[in-house]
This record gives sequence, structure tokens and C-alpha cells, in this order.
Amino acid sequence: MVNEKKRSIWYYLKRDRFIYCLLIPGILYYLIFHYLPMLGVIIAFKDYKPFFGLQGIFTSQWVGFKHFMKFFRSAYCMRLIKNTLLISIYSLLWGFPIPIILALLINEVRGNLFKRSVQTISYLPHFLSAVIVCGIIRNMVSVDGGLVNAIVKAFGGTPVSFLSEPQYFRTIYIASGIWSGMGWASIIYIAAMAGLDQELYDAAKVDGAGVLKRMWHITIPGIMPVICLRLILQIGELMSVGSGKILLLYNSQIYSTADVISTYVYREGVGKMNFSFATAIGLFESIVSLILVVGSNAVVKKLGQEGIW
Repeated sequence: MVNEKKRSIWYYLKRDRFIYCLLIPGILYYLIFHYLPMLGVIIAFKDYKPFFGLQGIFTSQWVGFKHFMKFFRSAYCMRLIKNTLLISIYSLLWGFPIPIILALLINEVRGNLFKRSVQTISYLPHFLSAVIVCGIIRNMVSVDGGLVNAIVKAFGGTPVSFLSEPQYFRTIYIASGIWSGMGWASIIYIAAMAGLDQELYDAAKVDGAGVLKRMWHITIPGIMPVICLRLILQIGELMSVGSGKILLLYNSQIYSTADVISTYVYREGVGKMNFSFATAIGLFESIVSLILVVGSNAVVKKLGQEGIW
């Protein structure tokens, strides 16, 4: 029986070898850019000297949790964690439902031309680079000639330098993220809705259910596994606010609300070449993210929904 099983496995591998070859680029990508770099995590527990190159990763002196304790005892620790969590939680609370609502509305549109036009327009911002998005933001909130301040002036207000005031940064960052990502994020929900049984909608119409009731009782329960999956993944990213857009928008005047873990890692690792310290902070961030993914997956399964595993 074992030999037959082995033969059958090799038979399918040989038969579908060209299809399996399509996996090679993806496997190589993750091996080279995700798994091999994980060997460098050990420098979080060492005093790594960058001038020794790769050899220094293995020959540097072990210092245990020295760099972790240095971060936890630093004056920036609580501010960084607070800013990271607040930006992530606000993005989740405001940004997570909007693609679902957009997908529900698009799904109810019956005119194909209008439907495709709305989809195309909502997807387009996703294909703009962070540099272009940040350039648009800077132009819109500029004190001289910016659209936002032009509106403020029209209502008799005084122009505000929004990117120099800490209290406005989170709103600008989250709003721009929603604008650039909601159309692309709605694709997966629209695809899930396309697979729902249309007979359920016909039966609901016969029973007199309106559009809102059909959404609530058929569409949303039908796409709930997809919603839970994306929710788990986004909860896992609560500690992983990307540094790209923040680096393009922030300055020292708004560090109190804009400085997050990833930007601090960038300044310490790239700017000051404190690679061991920066790696320790990044490892801490990754461990917390793993705990959040496992915990949220367990909660979702306890509530009777399908988790990631």
C-alpha cells in the first residue's frame, strides 16, 4: 500500500509538472526575500558590527536581551507603541467596513456600464505609488493654494498648516489610506458575492424582502467567511504600520502622533546603523503580530466562523 501511494504521488507530480513549475517563482521569492533573511534575526541578541559583513552575524558577541530591554526602558517606547496602535485601530475601525459597504452597493447596481465605471474609478488610486499619493496630500493641505485651506478661507477661517500640527496627522493618514485602498479591497468581497446562490435572492424577492433585508440576511452572511479572514489578517497587522507613507509625510514637529515603530526602526537601523537594536524592535513587533493573528483566529472560531486554519 505504501509503494502504491508513493507511485501515485510521483505519478501526479510527473503528470502536472508544468503546473507545479508555475509555483517556482513564488517559492523562490519567499525563500530569498522572506525566509533566508530570517537568519539575520540572531543579531537582535548580539552586538553586531556592520563592518564585518555577513561574518559578523555569526562572530559578534552574544548579549542576550540587552537590546530589547534598552527599547522597553527608552523614553520613546510607550509613545511608539501608542501611536502605532492608535493609527492601526482607527484604520481598522474606519477603513475595514468601507470596502464591504462599497462592495454591497456595487453588487446592487444593475447597469453594467455604470457598474464598471464605478469599479474602475474606485480601483485607480490603488495603482498610485505612495510618493504620488503623498504629493497629492501635500498639495491639497498646503497653506498656499491647497484645496482644503481654500475651503477653510471660503468659510471665513484661517489657513492651517495641517502637516505641521500633530492633531491632524492621524486623520490625514487614515483618510488617505481609505481613499487609496477601499476600491481594491472591495474586489475580494465582490468576487465572494458573485458566488452566492441567486435563487436565495429570488426567493427573498417573492417573500417581499427589500434591498436592505436581502443584504442583511443573504449577502452579508454569505460573505462572512471572507470578512472574518480579512479581519484576522488586519488584526495581525495592528503593530505593523508601514513606514513608507509616514516617512513621506511626517517631520519632527509631529513626532508626538506620527512616529511609529517602523519609522523608529528605520531611523535607528538605516540612519544610525544600530542594526542589532533595530532588529530587536522589529522582532518584538513580529512576535506581537503573530500573537494577535493566533488569538484573533481562535476568537473567530469560538464564535462559530471559519478561521485561517
